[in-house]
Amino acid sequence: MSTPRHALYLSHGGGPLPLLGDPAHADMVQCLEDLAASIDRPSAMLVVSAHWEESGPTLTSGATPPLIFDYSGFPEAAYAVTYPCPGNPPLARAVAARLADAGLDARLDGARGFDHGLFVPLKLMYPEADIPCIQLSLSKDLDPELHLELGRALQGLDDPSLLVIGSGFSFHNLRELRSAPTPASKAANEAFEAWLVETCGSSELGEGERRARLIDWESAPSARDCHPREEHLLPLHVCYGYAGSACSRSFELTIMNKQASMYLW
Repeated sequence: MSTPRHALYLSHGGGPLPLLGDPAHADMVQCLEDLAASIDRPSAMLVVSAHWEESGPTLTSGATPPLIFDYSGFPEAAYAVTYPCPGNPPLARAVAARLADAGLDARLDGARGFDHGLFVPLKLMYPEADIPCIQLSLSKDLDPELHLELGRALQGLDDPSLLVIGSGFSFHNLRELRSAPTPASKAANEAFEAWLVETCGSSELGEGERRARLIDWESAPSARDCHPREEHLLPLHVCYGYAGSACSRSFELTIMNKQASMYLW
């Protein structure tokens, strides 16, 4: 019997706004709080954030990573956020070993901190900040197949209570996020979200077809309207590569007046 693998792709919203009481993020905040209460508490978390890209897979390996306030133009409270969760150097080394076994050379970075793709959603889900975390970078080439393979390589980890989190945003067109919806933008948003919900969750799709759809995601309806650049989508590919099956639950919600989604395996 195979070990169950737990993964979550989440939409983390606009910068620190979910932590500042922004009403356009109320749906997201409630979803993450409810979700954390509904699943078993993880022993550790591996977070793939849309906000970290390297030439190849890179892992935070420090024992006490600082926070990186990788946003600007927000109120002072946004820069006073704390989330002192510990790092997990042994897990970082184990992940690097699994990636190497799969032919994916990984680098350890003992100095890098945690960006807001980690601390914003996790402060909502696990505010005690007492679960060890590491981050895994995206690859700058943004190759969807490579990110599926990154997830698949993680299957060799032997901790069944590890939670792999892909932290992105299922809709990430910044110009549209800052604008009022139009009939055309609303239709594009809805079309891509419907495709994504079906791709991640439909039991009628075989895993070969699901994988092929994610590799060729640009062919989805309105794909480039919703993701002019795909760094906020690819954390989902890592989650699916790790889980290797249809999601067990999907969450359809509204963030910043756009349809968005999250997926739990």
